[in-house]
Amino acid sequence: MTQTPLKHPITYPEPDGKPVAESDPARDYLFYGVGALKHHFKSRQNVYVSGNLWISYEEGNPKAAICPDVFVIFGVEGKPRSSYRTWENNNKNPDWVLEVTSKKTWKIDEDKKPDIYAKMGVTEYFQYDPTGDYLKPKIKGRRLVGNRYEPIPLNRLGDGTLSLTSQVLGLEMQLLPDDRLRFLNPQTGEYLRNFDEAEEQADRERERADREQERADRERQARLKAEADLEKLRQVLLDRGVNPDELN
Repeated sequence: MTQTPLKHPITYPEPDGKPVAESDPARDYLFYGVGALKHHFKSRQNVYVSGNLWISYEEGNPKAAICPDVFVIFGVEGKPRSSYRTWENNNKNPDWVLEVTSKKTWKIDEDKKPDIYAKMGVTEYFQYDPTGDYLKPKIKGRRLVGNRYEPIPLNRLGDGTLSLTSQVLGLEMQLLPDDRLRFLNPQTGEYLRNFDEAEEQADRERERADREQERADRERQARLKAEADLEKLRQVLLDRGVNPDELN
């Protein structure tokens, strides 16, 4: 009896332990993008934010995989993963992607990845070039129309800030005059903070509240002391036969 040869299990891409970015600026903005968006969407259970993570988008084909720097998927549980496989997650691909591009990756980010992301149905694709190696200006956005990307209009604000609207995220991606990339929440007018920045801000707010409470406590104690001293003086006058209410 002839036995059917056992098929080797398919191995899909997983983390390889290599550095997440080739330069400090690229790494810093990758961390900022993931951290700020995770913090922004933390109250929404079915939003998955991650970055530098392999996404396999075709079951049975380990070569059909891509590793975005930062991405957001709506309608998927925001739990930790070592990799992401679309067929295990209701065939949901990223809705939004950011590539922090560089000399090493710009050709792939500019030419190859847009084709892949368009076929995957990624609605918005953004690029940021922190060192200005090839993008002029350093930020760029595209939105999927049909099966092709069209550029997202770039707005220049009065202070020189460049701004792109992400309809998917409901945020503004802004390149500040000092070339820092920040996400702006147009509803609050505030820039997004990552978890560390939010905690630092919370610490500052707590310290400010503590100082305000200490000041209020000192003022209350001073007022009570003044009232007590006034009552003692009133009693002294009464003891001497003087009605303090008749004094001018």
